[in-house]
Amino acid sequence: MATNSVAKRVAQKEVRLFFSSPVAWLFLTSFAAVTGFLFFWVESFFARNIADIRPLFEWMPILLIFLCATLTMNMWSEERRTGTLEHVLTQPVGLWQFVIGKFRGCFTLLILALISTLPLPITVALIANLDWGPVIGGYLAAVLLGATYLSIGLFVSARTDNPIVSLIGTVTLCTVLYLLGSATLTGFFDDRTGEILRLLGSGARFESITRGIIDFRDLFYYCSLITAFLALNIVALEKERWAKTSSTARHRHWRVGTALLLANLVLANCWLSQLTALRLDVTEGKLYSISQPTLDFLNELQEPLLIRGYFSAKTHPLLAPLAPQLRDLLKEYELVGKGKVQVEFVDPADDPQSEEEANSRYGISATPFQVADRHQSSLVNAYFNVLVRYGSEHESLGFSELIEVRSAANTRPEVMLRNPEYDETHTIKKVLFDYRTGGSLFDGIGEPIEFIGYVSGDALLPEQLLNYKKAIQPQLELAARNSQGKFSVRFIEPEARGGVVAGKIVQEWGFKPMVISPGDDQKFYFYMTLANSQQVVQLPTDAFDPEEFRLTLDTGLKRFAQGFTKIVALSLPAVESQMAQYKLGGPTFANLEKAIARDYSIRLEDLSDGSVTPEADILAVVAPEKLDEWSVFAIDQFLMRGGTVILATSPFTAEISGGQLRLQDWDSGLQRWLEHQGIQIEKTLVLDKQNAKFPAPTNRQSGDYEFRDVQLLDYPYFIDLRPPGLDANHAVTGNLPQVTMAWASPIEVTPGNERRTRVLLQSSAASWLSDSMDITPNMDADGGSNFQSASPEEDENDSSRDLGIVVTGRFDSFFTDSNYPRNTAQRDANVEAWREPAVGALLERSPESARIVLYASNDFLDDQILSSLVATTGTQYLGPLELFMSTLDWALQDDQLLTIRSRAHFNRTLPPMERRSQMLIEYFNYGLAILWLLLIALVTWLQSIMRRRRYARSLSL
Repeated sequence: MATNSVAKRVAQKEVRLFFSSPVAWLFLTSFAAVTGFLFFWVESFFARNIADIRPLFEWMPILLIFLCATLTMNMWSEERRTGTLEHVLTQPVGLWQFVIGKFRGCFTLLILALISTLPLPITVALIANLDWGPVIGGYLAAVLLGATYLSIGLFVSARTDNPIVSLIGTVTLCTVLYLLGSATLTGFFDDRTGEILRLLGSGARFESITRGIIDFRDLFYYCSLITAFLALNIVALEKERWAKTSSTARHRHWRVGTALLLANLVLANCWLSQLTALRLDVTEGKLYSISQPTLDFLNELQEPLLIRGYFSAKTHPLLAPLAPQLRDLLKEYELVGKGKVQVEFVDPADDPQSEEEANSRYGISATPFQVADRHQSSLVNAYFNVLVRYGSEHESLGFSELIEVRSAANTRPEVMLRNPEYDETHTIKKVLFDYRTGGSLFDGIGEPIEFIGYVSGDALLPEQLLNYKKAIQPQLELAARNSQGKFSVRFIEPEARGGVVAGKIVQEWGFKPMVISPGDDQKFYFYMTLANSQQVVQLPTDAFDPEEFRLTLDTGLKRFAQGFTKIVALSLPAVESQMAQYKLGGPTFANLEKAIARDYSIRLEDLSDGSVTPEADILAVVAPEKLDEWSVFAIDQFLMRGGTVILATSPFTAEISGGQLRLQDWDSGLQRWLEHQGIQIEKTLVLDKQNAKFPAPTNRQSGDYEFRDVQLLDYPYFIDLRPPGLDANHAVTGNLPQVTMAWASPIEVTPGNERRTRVLLQSSAASWLSDSMDITPNMDADGGSNFQSASPEEDENDSSRDLGIVVTGRFDSFFTDSNYPRNTAQRDANVEAWREPAVGALLERSPESARIVLYASNDFLDDQILSSLVATTGTQYLGPLELFMSTLDWALQDDQLLTIRSRAHFNRTLPPMERRSQMLIEYFNYGLAILWLLLIALVTWLQSIMRRRRYARSLSL
């Protein structure tokens, strides 16, 4: 109790002495002002357009060096200079109590200084979606690093009587400790030496915690340094008590005890460095932890899984700190794999045989990186790859798949791991599913499935269909025998029992009687379905080819199976290669194709043949143009079979060429079909005050002259969607922080009794409509645009507009037997082998599982628009692609992939705001910091008054 009282009184005295000087207030004010200046001006917070406070913590280690050195420079050196140190040395209490007291006093001042920076994260959280995990980790790291610097400063101050020498010594020692693990120093060494230096230096540990990873090894490292330097401080003061001319057993005990303490701290850190499981991921999406879906995939492994990391010792300095992070994550896979996962790390430079295997067998090659210093630039060929091998299947991840690079004006690029768990688990899933493809299809099916053929009696069937039925029956029986009891076959005659079944299947699925040719009186049924307790899937019957039946059956069974790569049928507008190169004639979607192909098998679909490949699990039609009757029929019948159709379409598209921005009409050919399904896309565009920036061609007026420029400006046609504009309760949009919709049109839905509509995307209440074809901003002499003058307040119908919807339920076919598409001479000319479907094979009603997902924009996925978003956001992560991929995951019921994808490191962008608002935010932060300092001053003043009163009362007594 007395010990605690001594340390407390010493701490209170130091704090009181600190605030008794105006220099202290000037110092704290300067610290708050400098942090605000660095955050808003040097790091260009608003230009970065990212809702985080990483720039603050990037500068914090340097700021803490000077803060802590200044706080501790007088602590012992002033005692020694004024002669009061002898008084401390002769006290009958342990010197460690005085050391702890001074440390507590300095630590209190450190906390007060850090609190003055809290307005920064609070402000960011108020204006955008801030992940508080890295913020908590950053302040924890700042507290630990500051405490370490304080202990170093106290030790140095105890060795000299000159405060300036103490200041310089502390700054030098802390700087060396910080630089020891920084990229500035580790870049001169290979990866192994650099990793050792990062373990020794305080900077690398600090960066690890600020990412949101609270690792026990890092906490123990800082606590070890604090303990070590406080112990050295106590020993340095204890030596002042010793006689200079003699050495006693007590002296030797002090030396041996101190050496043992330091040695044990070093050994404990070395032992803990081998443990990777003692960490806590505090990020909002648990970005650096193994998720439950990943564990589920690993539990499905039947063969050993090999994960091999190819990392070069000599690599780019910005990549060097990322290799240990990736190694730690891969070791986590080995740990949770419970013997099923083997992890290896290879440096190809040290193992030519492994490099040859990587090049020839796995297609892994080195990536050239340009490395420059103050004297020269050179090219380094380095490996940064991960191989995943399962059985005979293998996939690899390269630099482009693992790394995300952010850049913004006036700031250096940030290089970080994109979403390592998603990338790794997705690759594991791919090799696992590819390996299963060669095995039994029924291994991935849980609930039993029944094949039900609604087929008329043999006497009613045409000879062709009778032969077809006889040909497929042995195939069905073979599948049932090999299904391990998971597949059964049943044929039902709809005409039996007075046609009760016939009436039911017409009502439920629109299975109407077929005829051989129009006007034929002989009617029959021939429909095939697969069903379990959850869903019914109809098998296509328009071909009636026995040789293709097994493929059709397997495709249908895969709709019920887990563990097989889904197939996406993608229909894109036909654009000639030269037109695509120069952005003439319509949008292009190379980035979209690449994103889909990375997660699913993709089939580029030509709808003009009137059908969708039977392998397809989902149909995506992006920016359709002038679809003919047969193309619409293909979409219609895919929906009628219970499939999901994703549409991205609008009556307009924008064209950027020759420095000009033009809007042109875009006839999709789907208007009548959508209206038949109760969906209408209005022929207008939505503009919104909540919008994103766009490097748009502009017309600038100056006097009598007009100039054409490209300016980065707030563009109302680029709608910035954030919650609640993104449905937070739907799996597709619930984890998306922001999406930009370009040149979108409003959607109107007519309610249906058997259909349910869910709005995914919605503009803000400050949106308005325009049917003008002039979308080029015109700038006046004051820098204002013509869009600013078109105030939405002038529109009486201002409200939010639906831009993306999901409609689920029963749909009626747009086609009937009377308007059924027929074979024409044009079709014969365009299609080499055209087979006219059987009359009556038309499906007129869909099951409950049918869905239409509609995004009313042709351009939000366009390559050129995505490139402009890269320029404005400075990141590879693009909301539109993430929206589309999340839609696929949800529609294909890939819940595991959707869960892991939702943990991806999305770019948390700032909402659009004017320069005036930005300045108000800066002043708001400075004001809060000043209020905090005034509060400290008020508390200090009140405490001083109370002390004087107590002293006066004691004198009167």
